[in-house]
Amino acid sequence: MIDALDHLTLRASFVDGAVGAYETLLGRRAKDGRLQVGNVGVVIENDASTARLASMVFATPSHDKAAHLLERRAVPTAREDGRLVLALDATHGVPIALVERAETAPPSPLLKSSEIASIAALDHVVVRTPNPERAIAFYAGRLGLDLRLDRSNPRWGARLLFFRCGDLVVEIAHDLKKGVSDGPDELWGLSWRTPDVALANKRLKDAGVEVSAPREGRRPGSQVFTVESHTANVPTIVIGGIGRW
Repeated sequence: MIDALDHLTLRASFVDGAVGAYETLLGRRAKDGRLQVGNVGVVIENDASTARLASMVFATPSHDKAAHLLERRAVPTAREDGRLVLALDATHGVPIALVERAETAPPSPLLKSSEIASIAALDHVVVRTPNPERAIAFYAGRLGLDLRLDRSNPRWGARLLFFRCGDLVVEIAHDLKKGVSDGPDELWGLSWRTPDVALANKRLKDAGVEVSAPREGRRPGSQVFTVESHTANVPTIVIGGIGRW
């Protein structure tokens, strides 16, 4: 039913330079408010009232078949502007839609930066949940995503669920200290992939982006750094030193 994550939608003010900020962050040029890296697009919608990660839009071969299967799995849908929109009650508060897509769009043209110093792909999108078992039932049982990891780590204070979706991961994070509740899930953060962490870090610093120094990542052999500006309030890290999934 789902082939990949087609694009993410952000809402932020064009007046405040949201599109330009993401061009700088990704090292690529936008067209009509959309940027494309190797495995996902980013669509920025003009909204002066907020700055946030607004929705996940997955790719499917057929709206009709997806709608039929989702109905059988108790997920109501509606067709809006060429998309199949899932009911928020069923998604536990995370805006999710499906679009029909034949193939992945090519990456947006580079700005002045080189390919190796730019963002090549999305590594994972993070959803926070107060109820991890409910999340497994939805993302694996109803959406059919492939659950690859279920790990609790008291040192991190979190239970992490990794669902593979094409060439990236939908990560569901649960705060162990808060316990389990029936509250809504939250579409929360992004981790971008780059071929060279050091060069990407330098490129962003030189462009006036606030970034931390590179540090060892949780995955063996990886390095990450935190991006503290130019993200439209979306918690963001950049990761390198890993291969594709």
